[in-house]
Amino acid sequence: MLSRCVKNAKITGPDPLRLFIVNHYSTQEKNTASFSVTLSKCIKMVSPTNDVVTSASKLVNPLSSPFSPLSVVSNEMETLTKNITKLIGSGHPVLNRISGYYFEQEGKKVRPLLVLLLSKALAEIPLRERNQAAIDRHDIPGDPVYEEYKNSNKGLFSNPVASFSPLSILHGIKQATSPLTKGSEPLEESIKSMDSSNGILPKQRRLAEIVEMIHTASLLHDDVIDFSDTRRGRPSGNIQFSNKMAVLAGDFLLGRSVVAISRLRNPEVIELVSNCIANLVEGEFMQLKNTVIDPNQLTIMTGDTKKLMPSPSGKELDIGHDYKIPTATLTANIDKLNHETLIKLAFDHYLHKTYLKTASLISKSLRSTAILSGCNREVVDQCYEFGKNIGICFQLVDDMLDYTQDAKTLGKPANNDLKLGLATAPVLFAWKMNPNLKTVIEKPSFNDDDIKLILANVYKYDTVSMTRKLATEYRDKAVENLRNTLPKSRARDALEMLTMSIMSRSK
Repeated sequence: MLSRCVKNAKITGPDPLRLFIVNHYSTQEKNTASFSVTLSKCIKMVSPTNDVVTSASKLVNPLSSPFSPLSVVSNEMETLTKNITKLIGSGHPVLNRISGYYFEQEGKKVRPLLVLLLSKALAEIPLRERNQAAIDRHDIPGDPVYEEYKNSNKGLFSNPVASFSPLSILHGIKQATSPLTKGSEPLEESIKSMDSSNGILPKQRRLAEIVEMIHTASLLHDDVIDFSDTRRGRPSGNIQFSNKMAVLAGDFLLGRSVVAISRLRNPEVIELVSNCIANLVEGEFMQLKNTVIDPNQLTIMTGDTKKLMPSPSGKELDIGHDYKIPTATLTANIDKLNHETLIKLAFDHYLHKTYLKTASLISKSLRSTAILSGCNREVVDQCYEFGKNIGICFQLVDDMLDYTQDAKTLGKPANNDLKLGLATAPVLFAWKMNPNLKTVIEKPSFNDDDIKLILANVYKYDTVSMTRKLATEYRDKAVENLRNTLPKSRARDALEMLTMSIMSRSK
């Protein structure tokens, strides 16, 4: 079958073959002996001397590849969790246990991996093409207050009066936060040698840790909001510890991440990464309302009753206000809009929400990575675009997997988006094909009959394939961003491989 498809497509180069393999075959299929034989025949149809054909053949059995994206920054990734544990340490043992719960589990850790790989790839840009004065090679200052009580083995509560006194709390902070001085505190020898040997700056390594902390905090909060009972194949934080503890642990992680961000001492980076936290909340609020069908975003549900949201003064707000989304202003007379316009606005809303909830953290952290490397504005902008495109692609695939994988494979509940009443890309495409679904999608939640109807339309029109096509467009944009910006290197190859692999992931 593969041979026939390749021949009929008249493949004359390796890239289409690689894309075909990644997009159309599962890992299990690619690891079979018969598949390998068929692939070998197909490779003979194209130039056997092309090194990318070799890369395509290695997609069949990733273990035979000369390197994987993870191996390029394996030392940093191995110490990531250990370093994060040091950053989030608390004097309260229960808080330590909860805040570190998700870090014990094997997650994808895509975000820090992207930061570290990009850091390494940016180091390949010649110094003459960068602003050398802007390259931030400084070490990261420690936290004298935290280190003092952490190393005492007694914790924050050993001497409350001393711990809470102004002299103890403010000790060392003036020096650490002064905008006129830059830290020169030495890093641990293992960290220093690691960074100097591979081009990754100390603050870029710390940025990777911060990004994972923010992401993990969002998982703790999301699981409470979404009533999730599993995460990464284990009981979610809210189930294991309670909703209150999960929320507080997420808040604590965000607090620790903000402290770590401030110690990067780069105003532009501090603003970018801090904004990601606000973006996560904004995206969650957009998701609460689901689509543009409630244009003013002013109604809330109390049980089965729909009512206007009260204003700060306690009075009901005027429903005549407009709700503005990125490309249009939608008035309360939504029924007057034609189907095509409504679908466009719905996708605008969905993609904007996806950016805020997923792509913002990736894109702004990668932009920050380029800033720390002293790159020019064109490179900085392209790194941001790469992060935005790969982030949206990642979420589109995530939304698609909710319809194609079971709970065991995902490590979290399947069809959870529908159960929460969320209209993700597969549902919006189904609505595009069947305008009658509007009456279902405009509901604040879906009952069992609604879910059956939506699923029937998703499968009838194969909207999962439509979602895959849209995700592929964003993936291709991301690859183009890399190739237009970064010189050829092992790290760039790893970034491309990681980007390509998003379409074939199963969880």
